[in-house]
Amino acid sequence: MSRHGAAAEASRLDRRLEALNEVRELAAGALPEDVLDGVLLVLERAASRRSLSADHTVVGFFGATGSGKSSLFNAVSGADIATAAVRRPTTSEPLAGIWGAEGSGELLDWLEVRNRHHATAVPGFADDGTGLILLDLPDFDSTRAANREIVERMVGLVDVLVWVLDPQKYADAAVHNDFLAPLASHGAVTLVVLNQIDRLPAQEVRPVLESLGGILARDGLGKVQVIGASALVGSGVDNVRAAIRQVATQRQAQSQRLGADVTRASARLAEASGAGETAGVTAAAKARLAEELSVAANVPLVVDAVVRSYRLESTRRTGWPVTRWLVRFRPDPLRRLNLRREGASAELNRTSLPSAGAPERARTDAAVREFADAASDGAPGPWRAVIRAAAREGREQLPDALDQAIASTELKAGRKAWWWRAFNIVQWLALLTALGGFAWLGVLAALGYFQLPVPQVPLVAGWPVPTVMIAGGALLGIVLAVLAKFIAAAAARARGAAARKRLKASVAAVAAKLVVEPVELEVSRLESFNKALRAASR
Repeated sequence: MSRHGAAAEASRLDRRLEALNEVRELAAGALPEDVLDGVLLVLERAASRRSLSADHTVVGFFGATGSGKSSLFNAVSGADIATAAVRRPTTSEPLAGIWGAEGSGELLDWLEVRNRHHATAVPGFADDGTGLILLDLPDFDSTRAANREIVERMVGLVDVLVWVLDPQKYADAAVHNDFLAPLASHGAVTLVVLNQIDRLPAQEVRPVLESLGGILARDGLGKVQVIGASALVGSGVDNVRAAIRQVATQRQAQSQRLGADVTRASARLAEASGAGETAGVTAAAKARLAEELSVAANVPLVVDAVVRSYRLESTRRTGWPVTRWLVRFRPDPLRRLNLRREGASAELNRTSLPSAGAPERARTDAAVREFADAASDGAPGPWRAVIRAAAREGREQLPDALDQAIASTELKAGRKAWWWRAFNIVQWLALLTALGGFAWLGVLAALGYFQLPVPQVPLVAGWPVPTVMIAGGALLGIVLAVLAKFIAAAAARARGAAARKRLKASVAAVAAKLVVEPVELEVSRLESFNKALRAASR
């Protein structure tokens, strides 16, 4: 395939790696550390491999003891490598056959391969200038732990994996369970060779290959190319060589291998996270939380104090002057709660509301828990726990924060009403009228007492004017006082409703800061995680 195709594959890989890194960052604190460490390892390997030669395709030969892996490696590589292989210092070290020396040194250093042999092109194989590195690796079933460690490391590093199996042990659970099945996402860069088919009767070769294909399908590698070969007699070697040549000339193996690693890491993240989208925070849920916190924070008690304070002040201002002074002995409900601020700093002010006891704390906890449960509904298990933890994070600060919010809310309970002045003026005029009537009668009584001439008192509808003045003034004062109570009651309810609205807004602001916003942040994090995970998985 053209370099343009390889560039497009690399560009797609860029986007997927960026998405995978975003997923890892978003999952911090929500998913297990070992899963995130595995993702980080994939990202670091990808960064390292992509910084090295992109012109070389690294092909690793993996196989069990007795599979003829090294013989097939030699047959595919050519005589020069076979001769070098005889002089290998130990079978526990990887052997590299290199076509195209330029740029291979740093790549082999990263792979930690010391035994390097530069080969000439074999007809039909790597003769077009394409860089290629073949690795003959230790047996994966070796009893030496160091050999198995090398194999496991190389499985995570090479661009193309060639698994060499033999007719006797091709169904061995060790290779399928430990290596092939876990690498099901790497089918595009995996080649399976059934070596030593010369040991099988001709009529059994096809059934055995079909049986191997069925096992691979169960491993999730049903589309992997399976080639029958014999390194001893040379049959099928050209097919193996041609398959490797095709992969190398396409120049996509590196990106496909790393893309398969991203797919596998994404699958592990998806498994650790679980599937699901959270219900999120709704307006109804926020309103319910604010309502419950308002009750727990004694907002109804404050509203009642606002109503009673207004009615008390109305009586002081509009009551019958003869009796209104008695109201001064009744304490102001807001002042008792330390809510009538007279120039005090709202930030430093504290209320005298009842402190939050067990019932109030239980109500607060229940409201927060209910809000978190509603917001996390539908979320996967780990994220549901994260969302709930975020909601509980500010729980201990809620009582003090709510008290401060109520203390700093402008209740406007002491604001004067326009009708107070009008009623007060009329009340005093009525009282003065009554007092004028009493004074008039007093003068008439004094004149009579001293046997002085008593002037004729004018009449109104047959009633003496002084008497009318006394009765009218007193009656008007009492009527005004009663009417003022009705007006004050209605105005107090309106002022209480306004205070309730402002108090609930203050409580909602506290709830937003300590509960809603942390939950919304985690909900948004889950949404971003799922979006980035889909981008990384594609």
